[in-house]
Amino acid sequence: MSDTVKIYIDDKEYDVPAGMNLVDAAKMAAGNDIPVFCYHPKMEPVGMCRMCLVEMGGIQKDRATGEVLLDDKGNPQIRWFPKLQTACTTKVSDGLVIRTNTQQVEQARENVVEFLLTSHPLDCPICDKGGECPLQNLTMEHGHGSTRMVFSDKLKLDKHVPLGDLIFLDEERCIQCARCIRFQDEVVGDDVLAFHERGRNLQIITNSDPGFDSYFSGNTSDICPVGALTTADFRFGARPWELTEVPSICPHDAAGSNISLSVRLDRDAGGRTIIKRVMPRQNEYVNEIWISDKTRFGHHFTRDEQSRLLCPQVRRGGNVNETEWKTALDVVAEALKAADGNVAALAGSSLSNEDLWELRQVVTGLGGERLGVWPPTHAGADLVAQVGVGQGTNLGDLGKGDAVLIVASDLEEEVPVWRLRVKQAHDRGALLVVMNGRPTRMDDFANVVIHYDYSKAAGAFDLLQKQHKDVAKQLQDAANLVVIAGAEGVDLAGSRALMQDAANFLMKSGHVGKPNNGLLATLPGANGMGQYYLGFTPEATQDIIANPPKALIVAQADLLFDDPAAVSWLKQVETIIQLTLFAEEPVPGVMAALPIQSFAERDGSFVNGERRVQRFYTAQGPLGQALPAWQVLGRLNEQLGAGRAKLSASLVMNDIAKNVPAFAGMSYKALAHVEPQFPEVGGDNVYYGGTAYRNKGGLGVQIPAAADNGGAVEAGKADAPKALKVSGGQLLVVPAARLYNRERVFRSSELVHPRVPDAYVEINAADAQKLGIENGDMVNVNADGTALKVRAHVNGAAPQGAVILPRHLSNTPVPLAITVGEISKA
Repeated sequence: MSDTVKIYIDDKEYDVPAGMNLVDAAKMAAGNDIPVFCYHPKMEPVGMCRMCLVEMGGIQKDRATGEVLLDDKGNPQIRWFPKLQTACTTKVSDGLVIRTNTQQVEQARENVVEFLLTSHPLDCPICDKGGECPLQNLTMEHGHGSTRMVFSDKLKLDKHVPLGDLIFLDEERCIQCARCIRFQDEVVGDDVLAFHERGRNLQIITNSDPGFDSYFSGNTSDICPVGALTTADFRFGARPWELTEVPSICPHDAAGSNISLSVRLDRDAGGRTIIKRVMPRQNEYVNEIWISDKTRFGHHFTRDEQSRLLCPQVRRGGNVNETEWKTALDVVAEALKAADGNVAALAGSSLSNEDLWELRQVVTGLGGERLGVWPPTHAGADLVAQVGVGQGTNLGDLGKGDAVLIVASDLEEEVPVWRLRVKQAHDRGALLVVMNGRPTRMDDFANVVIHYDYSKAAGAFDLLQKQHKDVAKQLQDAANLVVIAGAEGVDLAGSRALMQDAANFLMKSGHVGKPNNGLLATLPGANGMGQYYLGFTPEATQDIIANPPKALIVAQADLLFDDPAAVSWLKQVETIIQLTLFAEEPVPGVMAALPIQSFAERDGSFVNGERRVQRFYTAQGPLGQALPAWQVLGRLNEQLGAGRAKLSASLVMNDIAKNVPAFAGMSYKALAHVEPQFPEVGGDNVYYGGTAYRNKGGLGVQIPAAADNGGAVEAGKADAPKALKVSGGQLLVVPAARLYNRERVFRSSELVHPRVPDAYVEINAADAQKLGIENGDMVNVNADGTALKVRAHVNGAAPQGAVILPRHLSNTPVPLAITVGEISKA
């Protein structure tokens, strides 16, 4: 069977992929934009709006011979349908003929638009969608010049209906295309929206508690073809034509979602340029055209003058005083020289590659060697560099015959965009296996769910291959296999063993060194892989904690909020230099606190979990005297006599490319390269793909894994640590991730605060009964020197013998890794 078929659009012949949707085929092959409202290229067609009606027929063939039948003039005979057909519900086949520009088609489109406008409000001048509205555009192209509707017959409905805390519905504007409902059901798998009533009274409702309970709700406002759905933070905030779009990268997780920062000069910000909204930017390899709500609504820290550190601070005597940059750098340089080479650094997981390179230059230039990552929870980035997903990988290509294994990760809470794409791979027919010590959201989509004892989490693959041999064989026999490994329920040594087992499993089954095969890790932050390539490791962090240096540089790492033991080991460090975004609670004994810029205030680059190097651009001016971290460190290096500081982030990247093999040949120009993507979104016809933005900032460059291009890799030994000993009256305490939390970078996003739960601990019903604890009781948790008072959730989410303790829900840190502890009723 041929991969392509011949179709005819407006009397012209085109070769298109067999079975392709007709709307997509017309757009791709002929540049013919068949207008749509309900159809979206990322969802199944439903033919609800009838805007895509076309004249349709087929070339007739002799049933016996298969030859094309010709008319008297020698032209193919066409059998036309008696009525117009919906293009969006038609898949192309050989000999398909359509006409999109006849009077009958134009009249049908005009009728549809007129019908939609019968009760649509004329509030374009104040509508957030005005200027990028599909209905507005198609009305100008196909609508009547005047209305025949009697004004008094217009339906009056509510204009400000909260579907949840983040999304508002204008019932009068809704044209009942069901894009939002279908997106939540088909794409996300959170069936939280529905239609209510019938006819002209038909309206969108939310059927979840809390309302619109989904991590992807903001995407519905992007694909809404009218201004019916608006986000709470942008509603009446600006007009689309006033905004400048700046390409950027999500700073929150390993997916590296491509985003567009919509900025403008703002009166409320004193006439400065600020971010008014965050929109998805198309990258079909990374996040397609979707982003999570944390990505969309988690940007407010970039302009929070109340929490940000605005100028350098230096400790003199017992007081910390503000000072100028020159003085601060002089003090820091002298203090570092006095350490006699006993210098180390801890780098936060959202520092850019440029920041990490300059930090490395400072430490090694002084004679130090220890470069640690923060938080030190996930090992195995080196294994991702060896057998990570092959070059050209696109999770959107996974389907029937392929497999995905998720182990030791609550993927929705850790990397929500990966969760979204893996769920869709499962919908296309891929085998999805989930292994964890407790139920997670991904269990709802999995073909196979394996729950293990947390005490044996590091040996999950041993369990898989000995007790679930049939599942292991299905994974090994898959055409393509991707393993996504987290670190829930393991310490660093356990994480190393788990990652090594995952790598060995992939190597043994031949699923390395090719696209859509290999290993992914849910590394914290946006640049976990960048940390590895530039020489920073969690093992170095462990050594720093065990043997504190004389001088320690802490760069964008929140030690006190993450580690309950941090205060005790930091007391052993003589000199602490802190590069930080925030002014609150500096590290005790810090000699200097230096203000650095957020991702929105500077240029830079991250390496995402798929090893794709992607750049972000300056979107708004700096707060106070803050500088890019790479510039602070470059000037510090100059102060230490190591040569002139680089003048731009692009020059730092050039330096990296010359000295770090993984970045060889890279430059900001290379990272900015773009190419056409399908489906085509972000053009003039926003009715087709919504208001996700076309990628003009670069698709990035993927670093080859060692196994790519036939590179030799060898299996390693996985040394699982001994299981923790649990004494009488104790339980395993398992730290867990929550997407919405109280980390400093998320605290300023007050809009999302109602979705951040109070601190709690999940307790198994049997354990709770023994301890006399009921659901909702306040309990004390004592583990690893941590004492917390939290609310008990007794709801079946924790296995017997273990409690689940989410991180970052209060100001008191929880243990970095699995440990043992005691629970008692408060």
